Amino acid sequence: MNKKQLHIYLLACFFILFSFNACKTKRKSQKNKNQNVAVIDTTNDRCKLDFKNSKALSKYIKENELTYNWMYAKANVESVIDGKEESFDIKVRIRKDSAMLVSIQYLLGIEVAKVLITRDSVKMVVYPKKQYFRGDFNYINELLHADLDFDLLQAVLFGNSAEFHDDDDKLKPVTDRQNCRYLLSTERKRRLRKINQGQEPKKSLQVMTLDPESFKILRNEFIDIETNRTFTASYEKYPAKTDSVYAPRHVNIDIVAEKKVSLKIDYVRVEKNVPQKISINIPTKYEPIPVKKP
Repeated sequence: MNKKQLHIYLLACFFILFSFNACKTKRKSQKNKNQNVAVIDTTNDRCKLDFKNSKALSKYIKENELTYNWMYAKANVESVIDGKEESFDIKVRIRKDSAMLVSIQYLLGIEVAKVLITRDSVKMVVYPKKQYFRGDFNYINELLHADLDFDLLQAVLFGNSAEFHDDDDKLKPVTDRQNCRYLLSTERKRRLRKINQGQEPKKSLQVMTLDPESFKILRNEFIDIETNRTFTASYEKYPAKTDSVYAPRHVNIDIVAEKKVSLKIDYVRVEKNVPQKISINIPTKYEPIPVKKP
């Protein structure tokens, strides 16, 4: 497997967890067509936004985030990675703040890859090639020229915020009356280990666009100022608040780095707080994926 092929596999496995407005969908989901979805009237003359300071917005975001210990989700995904279009299904199992397992399937339910992500390690098995990968986020970020960590992946998947600094000097609230939204920009808290010894992690900003009624995140943008890389997730089809899992049913993701990635994710099943088996088996006869860092 050459480096370009590995890029595509890794990008699919990691960025599979998000979707964006950039690519045109081929598969139109017919599920939940009559679902009770909250609709916000964005007509300017009817938009009523009270002023909210940064502390208030930060408080409302945290109070209205999706809470869970375990999560299971099944989704249809359409991706455009390195100019290549793909459609496939995924199953995601998460133990909060600990580990997530992503299974990738093509037509007829054939499993082609699994990736197990923890705070400290990344493991992947590619079944058709009988190959595997072991690494960590430092290696992955160097390889993909990206800016990922476990907290970001875990948060973006279901419309939560990644951890951020809530000091007054780092929070900047904005009232967007034209679109009838609140915006809050802040500096991310980073747990990623230093890639180069003696060098501090790059500053990374998070800009959240909030629903003025539920304070759920409608758009979450992560910006690496130094490299001008961006990772944007936008959310649609929030169910009624009475739903046991108040999480978006559609996620759009755009990633602009050395490579451009667009994903559309449609959840067809979401369950929380049902314990899941999160493990990965690497057969002894499988070979490591041969790849060198760029």
